[in-house]
Amino acid sequence: MGKLDGKVCIVTGGAGSLGSAAARLFVAEGAKVMLVDLGTADLNKAAARLGEANVAATAADVTRAQDVRNFVAATVARWGKIDVLFSNAGNFGTVAPIASYPEDVFEAVYAVHVRGAFLACKYAVPQMNDGGSIIIITSSIVGARGAPGVYAYVTAKHAQVGLMRSLAKELAPRRIRVNTLHPGPIDNSFQKAVEADLSKVMGRDATAYFNETIPLGRHALPAEVARSALYLASDDSSFTTGALLMADGGMSA
Repeated sequence: MGKLDGKVCIVTGGAGSLGSAAARLFVAEGAKVMLVDLGTADLNKAAARLGEANVAATAADVTRAQDVRNFVAATVARWGKIDVLFSNAGNFGTVAPIASYPEDVFEAVYAVHVRGAFLACKYAVPQMNDGGSIIIITSSIVGARGAPGVYAYVTAKHAQVGLMRSLAKELAPRRIRVNTLHPGPIDNSFQKAVEADLSKVMGRDATAYFNETIPLGRHALPAEVARSALYLASDDSSFTTGALLMADGGMSA
């Protein structure tokens, strides 16, 4: 018996390292998974790597309501229900002083993280059964702290926590649990791109800096953070809702 036997899960950002690792773990625990991502080629590669009959893929822009309606409808058409929504799509933006921070970048980052999560919940929730259904939103360690110059990403990650808390209160009578997952730095291409920008601003190696500030002394592996997502998706967290789960190696301690 797997922890997600018979569960139907949507994973947005499914072609990225965390989305793919979570999907792999969910399938191993008995789930059926709809992978969602923007780029068709990357998405198809991610689905092929899983190589499972219980995996499907739908390309979508999570900021577009019709695209979100489409992947929700495709999931229900294939498997008849939605038990777990893992809203994990993300982008970063840039690092710049407030006076020169690009407004279009701010809006684009906010749209993916906040509007994207909002739309996913708006259209998935009516298809979720009372009791045993789960929503997980990937925030970040910076969803609980600040970082100079990272205005779009930090603001969006804080906003996701507000969305989660409101949903947790609304959906508790239906016994649908809603939580945010807060990774610290992950050893993946997304984080490497972030750290390349930060290195220029800081004038030193940002990767080394983060490893010095993480009490466990290293970046997380995608599979490690995926196990935190599994905890939130499974009955192991049956009395956990409205919570911020930090998977950050102790950075927020």
